[in-house]
Amino acid sequence: MTDQQALFEYVLRLGDDALLLGHRLSEWCSHGPWLEEDLALTNVALDYIGRARRLYSYAAEVENRGRTEDDLAYLRSEREYRNLLIHELPRGNFAESITRQFLVDAYNIEFFGELSQSADPTLSFIASKSVKECQYHLRRSRHWVLMLGDGTEESHSKMQRALDDIWGYTQELFTPDELDLRMAGISIGVDVSSLQPAWHRLVEQTLEQAALVKPSDDWPIIGGRAGIHTEHLGYLLAELQYIQRSYPGLNW
Repeated sequence: MTDQQALFEYVLRLGDDALLLGHRLSEWCSHGPWLEEDLALTNVALDYIGRARRLYSYAAEVENRGRTEDDLAYLRSEREYRNLLIHELPRGNFAESITRQFLVDAYNIEFFGELSQSADPTLSFIASKSVKECQYHLRRSRHWVLMLGDGTEESHSKMQRALDDIWGYTQELFTPDELDLRMAGISIGVDVSSLQPAWHRLVEQTLEQAALVKPSDDWPIIGGRAGIHTEHLGYLLAELQYIQRSYPGLNW
């Protein structure tokens, strides 16, 4: 794999992360617990979709094979996606979405902070813009974890159950593969394993304040970066890609 191919694959996987979680968040549109939160979740979804567009556009430029951001989003199969598995998990109930969002936001604030120092100027620019969004995302998701975790008996129970169900997917956030290490080695990407201590400090502090119990780390689930996904991704892509595949070449 050449350096250009490696850069393409690296940018593409970051675009996949953003697109799929943005799609999951968009599923809350008109389904939020009340109007203000409905709008807030939709706006966070738009931040992710905007990030995906910037990353896919750059990936298409690096690849230089005539593909567009739409081609990368709509015309690949499940095994061609390289997202972290936590992003493709179902929307679930509000507690599950908020728990997943907090765990991802705590990761993103560290990841994009490091990526903003990338030797690649375009990635550095995208990351710098993303950091500002991540600060807002983390502030609101952490607020919800504290409110629901230390809230009523029912809200606490749902948050603990969501945390127990999702926790195993967090190990993949900090498990670098060969491409991660290669890009970090040339100062373009991030060594994700180095982000884990800061993530743990923030997450553990928040869970303690929310009266939630941190699950054990004995069941890591990985595979997304290698194209091995949960059963949920196929259903997500069927909905996401339906219009473009039904009417090839459609332009809005």
